Amino acid sequence: MGKKRIIKETKEELLKEAETGGKKGAGVVAPLKEKKRKISHLRSAKIYIQSTYNNTIITLTDPNGNIIAWSSAGAAGFKGPKKATPFAASRVIEILLGKVRSLDIREVSVFVRGVGSGRDAAVRALINYGLEISVIKDLTAMPHNGCRPRKPRRV
Repeated sequence: MGKKRIIKETKEELLKEAETGGKKGAGVVAPLKEKKRKISHLRSAKIYIQSTYNNTIITLTDPNGNIIAWSSAGAAGFKGPKKATPFAASRVIEILLGKVRSLDIREVSVFVRGVGSGRDAAVRALINYGLEISVIKDLTAMPHNGCRPRKPRRV
C-alpha cells in the first residue's frame, strides 16, 4: 500500500478557507442548472402513444409540443415481453397522469403510432381516467409501395 502522506495546509490556505465560510472550493462557481418550467394550468394537452411490439411509450405535451411528462412500460417496472401488454399500457397511463395531477388537464388530443397491443388499452385508460378526448389520430407509418419484390425463382 505504501506510506500515507499527511498534507499540511499553509496559513494562507487556512485564512482563505475561513473567509469563504469554511468550505473548500467555495470560490468555485457551480454550473447553472436548467430552470424547470412553471406550468400552472393546462386546459388542453396532446398525448402521443407509441406502441411497438416490445414497449409502449407515452408522452404528454402542451399545445405547442413542448414535453411536460413521459412514461414507458419499461420505466414502470415491466420487463421482457410483459412491456408490450395492454395491462402495461394502462399502468403507464396511470403513472403519467399521476405525475401531472397538479395540472388542470381536462381535454386531450391523442396521437397513436405503432402496431403494438397497447394502443387500444392506453386510449381506454384515458377515457376511464375521466379526460375528454377531442381527437384520436393514427400516425402509424404506411409504406406507399413497399420494397421491390424478389425475382422469381428458376427451377
